[in-house]
Amino acid sequence: KMKLFKISLLCLTVLMVTSCQSKTKQNKISENTPNTIEESKEIKKLSPQDLSKYETAYFASGCFWCVEAIFESVKGVKEVISGYAGGEEQNPTYEMVGRGQTTHAEAVEVYYDPETISFVELVQVFFGSHDPTTLNRQGPDRGTQYRSIAFYKNERQKKIIESYIQALKDQDVYSGATITTQVTPFTKFYDAEDYHQDYEKKHPNNSYIRNVSIPRLNRFKENFGDYLKEGAH
Repeated sequence: KMKLFKISLLCLTVLMVTSCQSKTKQNKISENTPNTIEESKEIKKLSPQDLSKYETAYFASGCFWCVEAIFESVKGVKEVISGYAGGEEQNPTYEMVGRGQTTHAEAVEVYYDPETISFVELVQVFFGSHDPTTLNRQGPDRGTQYRSIAFYKNERQKKIIESYIQALKDQDVYSGATITTQVTPFTKFYDAEDYHQDYEKKHPNNSYIRNVSIPRLNRFKENFGDYLKEGAH
């Protein structure tokens, strides 16, 4: 069931803080270098064999550090991988994507248990945790690599996404602003480099994480409490 009333509070929020764009984002990594003790934090990961039991969904809605943390907090989600999708180039790197040298966007691969959470609800999480009306931008991050994309793997998923977008328009959730989200067939997902995985958990004191990722995650948690895992960080 779609709970549209939750979405308007989140999607209209604009983050006015440090940019996540290529030069600044590279600086974010170097800023966190002294925090080596945080990188040693043990994070339990499921094996590929375990993950093969679950369904996958793919979304792009800005900096993948933020998006990964949001979906990781959702009940029924077993794992989230940061990576690149939506473009034509093979084996893209962070440097290439971050500098706008590819047609890819920063994206996430979401492994989920459909018996606990449905694709419809994941689409709701997607729209409820970012502003889909800002073309090629999410908060402080600008460029086509930060565009809003909902990927579909079959016609049923395409219909769900398009119907949800139409519902948002019908209820005028964005006060007449155009929804710029691309509804795109899924083709290929490329995992991001290892140091990007679970970045928010490993680097809570990073300036971008403190000023952008955590506030965005907390806004989502405040409005989607019934979707959260028990004890979500």
